[in-house]
Amino acid sequence: MSLVEKQAMINPQQANLSIRKQCKLLELNRATIYYRAQPENAYNLLLMRMLDEEYTRHPFQGVEKMVLYLEDLGHHVNHKRVRRLLRLMGLIAIYPRKRNLSEPHPGHKLYPYLLKGLAITKPNQVFCTDITYIRLRQGFMYLVAVMDWYSRYVLSWKLSNTLDASFCVESLQDALLYYGCPEIFNTDQGAQFTSEAFISTLLANGIKISMDGKGRAFDNIFIERLWRTVKYEEVYLHDYSSAVEAKEKLGEYFKFYNYERRHQGLGYRTPAEVYFGEKPVDLWTSPSDQPEPYGTCGKTDGQLFELTTALPHSLASCPQFHRLSKSDF
Repeated sequence: MSLVEKQAMINPQQANLSIRKQCKLLELNRATIYYRAQPENAYNLLLMRMLDEEYTRHPFQGVEKMVLYLEDLGHHVNHKRVRRLLRLMGLIAIYPRKRNLSEPHPGHKLYPYLLKGLAITKPNQVFCTDITYIRLRQGFMYLVAVMDWYSRYVLSWKLSNTLDASFCVESLQDALLYYGCPEIFNTDQGAQFTSEAFISTLLANGIKISMDGKGRAFDNIFIERLWRTVKYEEVYLHDYSSAVEAKEKLGEYFKFYNYERRHQGLGYRTPAEVYFGEKPVDLWTSPSDQPEPYGTCGKTDGQLFELTTALPHSLASCPQFHRLSKSDF
């Protein structure tokens, strides 16, 4: 059970058990209940913006080269601060690693990378997911997306202000519920994707699990390209004032990305044209317009996953709802 899941089980109103006893039963440090993280100061946020832009341009730059990059811009920052900020942003340099350079956590379940040499020839054969950092004018958020590998169609996405696993699980559940189960689901080895909640959702639906090699972001190349595209075509062109604005603007962009943006690698077709083939493409855009789930995927013991919010950004398809037109954009 993750730290966040344990914290969520603490009930201050429980009459029979004090918080001290609840923490003891859960093997949880009581200090984690009362601790409130302090927001990053304005200078650190500025450094994070510059690091994010440089990482997007050159993802192979490690801590030392990032320090030199900042020095060239007139910011003399030590490597400890740069390393902390990169970790906070979830950014790791891409470079070949020696075998057994680091041992996995004892509780970390490793799965092999299944996509090497695999011919991916149809939609819903392979889904993939990843997380990236999204800057705000004051602060930052994390963005997770689930993508169909063959068509590059973004199936679902969510924003969060923390790196806990819950928003990744919710995005996964959305994708399975409204688009069906893939044969293989590919992720990196991040804690969010190796959490019990995430792995159990995949296993319960009979989905094969594939994981990138440690430090090998190119194993998940198409979603890495998605992040680059999203940042250059959307995030860096706007200065989001709040999480609400970021969600609204990203929702508009993903609609454009799926249904209007043509990809050279797809023969200048849109992801929606490839994913849905020649069939009509429809969207649901309000809580009352939620379509029926696709098949039996996304169910456990006959029960549908309970979605905590209605997500107009899930871009689910269902023929009984309104047809996409230019006025929708």
